[in-house]
Amino acid sequence: MIELSRLDGSKFYINAIHIETVEATPDTVITLFSGKKFVVREKPAQVVGEVVAYQREIAATAPVPLPGAGGHAEPPTPAR
Repeated sequence: MIELSRLDGSKFYINAIHIETVEATPDTVITLFSGKKFVVREKPAQVVGEVVAYQREIAATAPVPLPGAGGHAEPPTPAR
């Protein structure tokens, strides 16, 4: 989740995975896949940066599958 600020300055958290669009109208409007909209103080580029940082954090903590585990086929061995 990422922390954002409403126009009145109050803070809230939003699940970055649910964000569909971020636009400047000129206020920054975040639209979720559900259609719900939020107007925030942060600029669109800042929101995108927060989302990217969140996704990197999630990827960095994801378990790494062992070779041959998880039902994935091993790559074919080249013929000699």
